[in-house]
Amino acid sequence: MASRARLIPTRPKPSEQVTWHTVKSGVFSSAELAIGQRRMEAESYLSSGYGVRRAIEGRRDWVPFGKLAGLSAPPRIKQIFVSREFGVPYLNTSQVFETRPAPRKFLATGKTSKAKDRLAAEGTILVMASASPGRSTLVTAAHEGSFISHHFMRVAPRDDSRAGWIYGFLRSPQGQQMMSGSQYASIIRHIEPHHVAALPVPCVSDEIALRFTERVSEVRRLRNRAFELAEYADRLFEDALGPIVLPQSTSGFSVNSSELTGRRRLEATFHSPVAAGISRLFKRSDRLSDITERVWWMPRFRRFYGESGIPYMSADELFTVSPQGLKKILVGGDESYAQYLVNPGWIVMACSGQVYGTNGQATLVTERHKNMFFSHDLIRIIPKDGAVRAGYMLTALTHRTHGRPLLIREAYGTSIPHLDPGDVANFPVVRLDSAIEERIADAAEESAIARFEADACEVELSKEAGKLIDCFISGESLLA
Repeated sequence: MASRARLIPTRPKPSEQVTWHTVKSGVFSSAELAIGQRRMEAESYLSSGYGVRRAIEGRRDWVPFGKLAGLSAPPRIKQIFVSREFGVPYLNTSQVFETRPAPRKFLATGKTSKAKDRLAAEGTILVMASASPGRSTLVTAAHEGSFISHHFMRVAPRDDSRAGWIYGFLRSPQGQQMMSGSQYASIIRHIEPHHVAALPVPCVSDEIALRFTERVSEVRRLRNRAFELAEYADRLFEDALGPIVLPQSTSGFSVNSSELTGRRRLEATFHSPVAAGISRLFKRSDRLSDITERVWWMPRFRRFYGESGIPYMSADELFTVSPQGLKKILVGGDESYAQYLVNPGWIVMACSGQVYGTNGQATLVTERHKNMFFSHDLIRIIPKDGAVRAGYMLTALTHRTHGRPLLIREAYGTSIPHLDPGDVANFPVVRLDSAIEERIADAAEESAIARFEADACEVELSKEAGKLIDCFISGESLLA
């Protein structure tokens, strides 16, 4: 593995340090225990969410969340697995937040309790009920026709004209803090529909509500656009190559020892007939190293976080939609941290994680990523000018059936598999007719831009909702 970096982070300022013996404490009236859930945990009353809640409830013109929307949560699911052609795709908690969910499980509809309730129409608001309680997202075209995990509450606005404000409230910092203050349990945190239904929501004017509804519609439009363009690019790529021809049986196969060249990989997965079948479709290909300026990763480093730092982007945050609460990393004053920044037009790829998950996922860097500190756990790829466009290169690397199997077979390790930049640099990028490559590149690059524009729009929506709630707490009316 790469050596440890030395000059990147600085220690937190004294004002940002929390000593080990600091105890957060407070005094509350016993009358507080007679309200609502009668929570006995000190955490519930010492959280910032409790203070926000009391501040909103101390004002007029607010209503409980349950007056604005109904909340429901399907019961735990008994999973009866069937093959893809006979079942309905099932998305777990992490897959719901993927830009293009890739279902790994397919459930028998007839054996699934309350099957219809587990489907969600486009535009439905989902709120996580466990693990990361309160994290919210929207159902888009990428989720339709799939069973959604029971770990998500479904939010049904009672008045569609208020749907945008409802989502903005859930995404706001204050909404997140209040939901965090309502969670319970120790190892895996939970929140129930009645907890969310009791949250105080400031009343807003029709004009504000309309503005939020338009913002949410734009987020959905951009997400659907990104999904459709990515699917289109993949279809073009797959149609140009044709179907993969496999042996009649892939349950067992043999490999000649003469083929164990280079890295001399002995794992059976590396020599999979699927990878061999993909390679047979390639009439001409270029090694990634021949059409790029550089393929590399950064060394590990010690890190410290603080509000005065710059936004930090990990692999998990990069490959999920609408990440909330990006950390800020403290950097030194000698500009050595600049080597961890990336430039628009590059490709970044996750180089660790499970082979069925984040590992090997890649995306294009856009203008939105300027001045963000990117994790060392992301391989950087710089396309060479005049060689192959980044959008086409991305599709060739990540296509689910005609690209990714060739890439992910290079992963090594057991508990947490890794991809090495040297192995990625040897990836064979198939070459097609130039016109087809251009069409694929156009679609893939437009998809990346639309996706990150949707995230930016959602971030602004969250910030605006937070500012309005602050104004409401300070005494301003949001009904004018």
